[in-house]
Amino acid sequence: MRGKLVLTPELVAHVDRKVPQDDLPDDPNRTKMTDEDYAEAVSTVMNSHAERPIWVFGYGSLLWNPGFAFVERRTATLRGWHRSFCMQVNRFRGSPEQPGLMLALEAGGCCKGEVFRLSDEAPEFEIEKLFRREVPYRRLARAWRWVHMDIAGRRQRALTFYAGMRGDIFHVKHPIHLQAHMLARAAGYGGSGAAYLQQTVAKLEEEGIHDSYLWELQRLVAAEIHKMHQASETAPLG
Repeated sequence: MRGKLVLTPELVAHVDRKVPQDDLPDDPNRTKMTDEDYAEAVSTVMNSHAERPIWVFGYGSLLWNPGFAFVERRTATLRGWHRSFCMQVNRFRGSPEQPGLMLALEAGGCCKGEVFRLSDEAPEFEIEKLFRREVPYRRLARAWRWVHMDIAGRRQRALTFYAGMRGDIFHVKHPIHLQAHMLARAAGYGGSGAAYLQQTVAKLEEEGIHDSYLWELQRLVAAEIHKMHQASETAPLG
C-alpha cells in the first residue's frame, strides 16, 4: 500500500510566493523566440510528419494544464525514456538566488503518461500553442522529437518536448535528495517547484499512473517543507 500523497496543496502553500517577472541581463542563451521563429518551428514539425492524426505526449505539466485543444486523450507508455527533474532553471519556477528544476525525459527505462490527439483540421494552430508554451528561447527551438508510444498495445508516433537534453547548459544530474532540497525552496513568476511536482503527481495518481520516482520525490519534498516550516515557527523573534 502506498498510502496517500503527503505533498498536499496545503503543504505547498507554505512555500508558494509571488515572484515578479523581471528581465535578466542579456544572455545569448536566452534570446527569445520571435513570431517568425515559431512559424519556422511549426513548419519543420509539420513537414517531418505527414501522417494524421497527430498525437502529443504529456508526462509533466501537460497532464494537468495542456493549454491546447485536443479531441481525445489516452494513457500511453513511452519505452526507452524516463521522467527526471534534470532541467535547472533560474526563471519561471526558479530564480538566480534559488534555482529550480523542471521535468524532462532522459534515456532508459519507461515512462507512462498520456497522449493527446489533435484535430485533423489545422493541427498546426495547436502545435504553435505548444511551442509558445514550451519553447521560450531560440536555442531550444529543436527541443522536440517524435517518439513511438504504446497505446493499448498499438504503436503510435507522438510529438514530445525535452527528451534527451544531455549536453544542454540547463541539464543537470542531481541526486534525489538534492532535487528535493531545491524543489522545496525554488519559486519564480510561474509558481513553485513544489506546486509543479504536487500537481503532476496528483494528476498521475488520479489517472491511475504510478511513478515510483516521483512518489519518493514528493515524500522527500514534503519532509523538507515540514522541516523548514517547523524551523520558522520556532525561530526567535527580534
